[in-house]
This record gives sequence, structure tokens and C-alpha cells, in this order.
Amino acid sequence: MAPEPLKLPVSVTSPTDLNRLLRELTTIDEQLLQLRVRQPGTEVKLPKTSQLLDQTVILNGLNLLQPADRLRLGQILRAVQQRAPVLHLSFSADPSPEFMAKLITWLRQHIHPFAMVTTGLQFNIGAGCIARTTNRSFDFSLSQNFARNRQLLVDRLTPPAPAAAPPEVTTP
Repeated sequence: MAPEPLKLPVSVTSPTDLNRLLRELTTIDEQLLQLRVRQPGTEVKLPKTSQLLDQTVILNGLNLLQPADRLRLGQILRAVQQRAPVLHLSFSADPSPEFMAKLITWLRQHIHPFAMVTTGLQFNIGAGCIARTTNRSFDFSLSQNFARNRQLLVDRLTPPAPAAAPPEVTTP
């Protein structure tokens, strides 16, 4: 029976988070290896784990004390790091964590189970966002919408010309 695929928690949003998880997993692996070669009777301190790693381990039912689980998690995280689609989003202000959680959830349900998002700031956007992938760019900003609909905006803002008076009819 094939092992169940790894699930990423919503809080793991970007390649930076993946790198952090891999670095932390490597640190834990090295510390547990050092514990095996220590002399018996010395004080043992297990490494402290981050909330990101804790959520990933709980979500997938892993035990980091088991070498097989650590190895499997490391292999899968490296594969995700290399192959996961990354969407770059630019906003005019930092998005809220609630918004990002909803966005990541939607992307992972509808686009790819390991979709990653990096965010940036572009103050000239106004409202909306600019989305970029490796080969496409989509401008959903208010400024771009105004530029696309410039004539409509001008027509709506220009007052109507006064109606010409009807010609007077004179009777002989």
C-alpha cells in the first residue's frame, strides 16, 4: 500500500516557509544523530520545533523521533520545493493573514495541492493585485481597470451637452 501523500498546512505559504521547514528538519536530524553518539547519562535536550513544523507533523500524523518519518518528510519537502507552482502576487498593502489563508486554501483545492504564493508591494496599484506565474502576468489592479475603461469613465464624467431648442414654428 502506497503511503498517503503529504499535506501542507495553510500556514506554509511560500518557498521561504519550505526552506525553513527543511532547515529545521535537518537540524533535528543532526541533533538526534548527536544524541545517539553521546555518552549515557548526559543531559538530553530535544530540539524545539516551530509552529510550522508542528502543524505539518500533526496534519500528516508523523513522528519526528522515527528516522523513516524524518526521511520521508525531507524527501517530500524537497520534491515540493523543486516542483510546486509559485504564484507571485503584488498588492498595494500587506494582505491580512485571514485573506492569505483563504487564498492558499482555494489555490490548493482548485489549482495544485502544493501551490505556493509569494507576496510583494507595489504602491501604484491602488486596489486589486498583479499576479505573475513563470510564464504569464495578470493585472487585476484598479489603475489597469481605469486605463481599460478610460473612455467609459470620460463619457460618464463629461456633462451632457445642452439640448438645442426646437425651432420655432410660425404660422402665417
